[in-house]
Parts: sequence; structure tokens; C-alpha cells
Amino acid sequence: MVCDLAYAPRMGNRDDLLKGAKQCLYEKGYARTTARDIAAVSRVSMASIGYHFGSMEALLNTALLQATEEWGEEFSQAMAESDDASAAPLERFEAKWKRVIESFSAHRSLLAAHFEGFAQIDHAPEVKKAFAEGMQHSRPGMAEMFSNSDSGTPSRAAGAYYQALLTGVMAQWLVDPETAPTAADLVEALREIVAEVSAVDSLH
Repeated sequence: MVCDLAYAPRMGNRDDLLKGAKQCLYEKGYARTTARDIAAVSRVSMASIGYHFGSMEALLNTALLQATEEWGEEFSQAMAESDDASAAPLERFEAKWKRVIESFSAHRSLLAAHFEGFAQIDHAPEVKKAFAEGMQHSRPGMAEMFSNSDSGTPSRAAGAYYQALLTGVMAQWLVDPETAPTAADLVEALREIVAEVSAVDSLH
């Protein structure tokens, strides 16, 4: 890297770099993005990456966390749509998951980058910490978002369950959208699981 000693980084360059890094994450992914890519998209000198973020990895990690937070906000807004109060619980469950899966198409690049971020957590403590805090923070909201019950506040365990289900469905959708579980598949699976558990309970 050739540094221009006369170059004076502007504070506005930081935002330009973040915007450019997010664009690169969407278009090339975490592992294939280079400092030159980000500088070219941002129209900012590569020297400014070190000035503002210390390293390209730190910039990418910051961009990934920011993009993930933005997607989380959009996801919450999409899920805030009112369900048909007269519908049966399983019908509301299916309607919510249909909206979730439909949202994947609009954010495929970000979802892929998000999974790439998982691979960095043992090498980037700040990413691991942010992901862990994000999961802890989102569990209560996930439980309330998917709950069809008015009997009380859903448990943390329920939030963790829905979080695991979301991550699993997302991963399968990224690999092969054609065969990934649909909202109807999730309802069918839930019926089967409840029936199996009820049959076991009846034996005791």
C-alpha cells in the first residue's frame, strides 16, 4: 500500500468508508472484500481506512454489525404488521413465518454476510461480543413477536427457541430456497411434534 503523506483524512470519510464497506459486503461477501475494493467504492484513499478504523478487518466488522442492526430494525417493522385476530393460533403462526421467509429475498446478500460473520467470531472478540449481546437482547422480542398467547409474557427459553428456528430456516433458505422449509412446512412440523409429545405424555 502506497500512502500519500500529503493526504489529510476527513471525518466525512468515515461514513463513506462504512457505506462502501456495506456495499462490498452485499456484492462480494466478507471473505472476498479487499481494502482496495472498499476504497474504490467509497472513493476514499486506502490510507483513511487505517486512520479511521485501524484495519480493514475492523472496518468490515463495524460495517457488518451496522448492517445487521439495520436489517434487525427492518425485520421488526415487517413483523409488527397486525395479524388477523380472528384467525386460529396456527394460522397466525403460519402468516408470521410467511412474512419472515418473504423478507429473506430482499436481504439475501446481508444474510449471507451475516453467516460469514459467524466464522469470524473466534478471531474478532468485538464481533463475538456484539453478536452475543444482540442475541440476548432480541430473545424477549422474538418471543413476543411469535407468541399467539395472551396468557402472559413469553419466556426467555421461548425466545431462544424462535431464534434457533429463525437461524435454521435462514441457513436452509440460503443454501437452497427451493427446498427450504416454507411457513406451511413449519406448521405441519409443529403439529407432528405436538402430537408425538402428547402421545408420550399420555403413557405416563
